[in-house]
Amino acid sequence: MSISHPDSVTFSDLSRNPRAVAEKAARTGRLRVTHRDAPDFYLTAADREEERDDNLSTASRMFLALMKHDASARAVLLAMPDVFPWVRHLTEDEVRTFTVELTAALSDAAELDVDSNAQEVIAGWRATARIKADPEEYRRAKAPTEGDFGQIGDVE
Repeated sequence: MSISHPDSVTFSDLSRNPRAVAEKAARTGRLRVTHRDAPDFYLTAADREEERDDNLSTASRMFLALMKHDASARAVLLAMPDVFPWVRHLTEDEVRTFTVELTAALSDAAELDVDSNAQEVIAGWRATARIKADPEEYRRAKAPTEGDFGQIGDVE
């Protein structure tokens, strides 16, 4: 179910009065279009979206360049707990690996339009931190397993 946002219109509004919706999108810069039976989407001017892509690309390139220099890489590593407080449950090597993976995923988002990887990297490392934060759960996770646990997800 869609949630009402101040700068939003319904899909029905868009189909009934596209000119007014387009004018509102131009005025606000970005307009959320809600749909009762489907995910919401945004209506925005192409030049604004291109600027957003350029900004992401620039930020990504800055981080990649910083990661090539020891002092800068250390600064990025030191910033990680401020951005992701849960990294305190990870080892230094794990935080370093997370940082490298996240930087690469952000680069993929900027340069290749592969947007889901960064969130997958964050979710995976957050799950690791969550398990490690609970000593009992972490002990169980490290315990050896036996047997066939069956098929995981859809196999193509």
